[in-house]
Amino acid sequence: MKKQITLVLGGGAARGLAHIGVIRVLEEADFEISAISGTSMGALIGGVYAAGKLEQYTDWVRSLTKRDVLRYLDISFRATSGILKGDLIIETLRDLVGDVSIEDLPVRFIAVATDLTARKEVWLTKGHLFEAIRASIAIPGVFTPQRIAGRWMVDGGLLNPVPVTPAAQTMTGITIAVDVTGPRSANPLGDIVSMNHERPTQLRHKIDEFLESVQSRLGLESAEGHDYLALSEVLINSFETMQETLSRYKLAANPPDLLISIPKNTCTAHEFFRASELIEAGAWWSRRALETAEI
Repeated sequence: MKKQITLVLGGGAARGLAHIGVIRVLEEADFEISAISGTSMGALIGGVYAAGKLEQYTDWVRSLTKRDVLRYLDISFRATSGILKGDLIIETLRDLVGDVSIEDLPVRFIAVATDLTARKEVWLTKGHLFEAIRASIAIPGVFTPQRIAGRWMVDGGLLNPVPVTPAAQTMTGITIAVDVTGPRSANPLGDIVSMNHERPTQLRHKIDEFLESVQSRLGLESAEGHDYLALSEVLINSFETMQETLSRYKLAANPPDLLISIPKNTCTAHEFFRASELIEAGAWWSRRALETAEI
């Protein structure tokens, strides 16, 4: 008989692709995922899984090239509220998965976001799935906020990077959490051989050139001469530094039955084109965690 679990998926940009490998290993180990709580990239992967479309999403994300990553950078003309709109990626996912409502999903799903006005954590359990996901992935300053029910929402990782607390209401008995901002490792990919033959700095340089050309056309150059990629990386790295500390406190206060930790140096925030090896890394670290688990 399969053990029912609640799966908690934390945020972490491209590292969140490791969640796919985690899910695969848990299913192979005869766990039945009956509920999911997710923040940011964890909300995206969790929502797609809850909709029954993870296989299709996996095929799509594995096909992404460095050029595709550039293509999905839709610059916002409202540069004061966020660098990127995020519309292209959300519309692509909506076409892939369908325009579904959270309350109609076969797996119970909670997307965690942050209400900017009320300054509090919000658990999104109904409404359009991709509106909730868009809110949960809205890293402040990088993506423009998402408006839901008259409230401006941003990334749930601002207050709850690995949302174990919302999972408590699902009452499945076993909670497994995945933190993709874990301690650095000398071997972050496990025994997976890296398939990336281009240094991350080269991709950042390409994105840099692309954004510089857009800024020039829009007249958006900053006074200090910093480009928008540099700004986005400062924002993302600062955000993740805060998340790492907050995660430790949150997990200490509300420990899951099993914590699967993915090293934070597995990849950089923009490396979505490395999906295949990140998925395999997630699987490797999951198997390692399950070897010593008592659940």
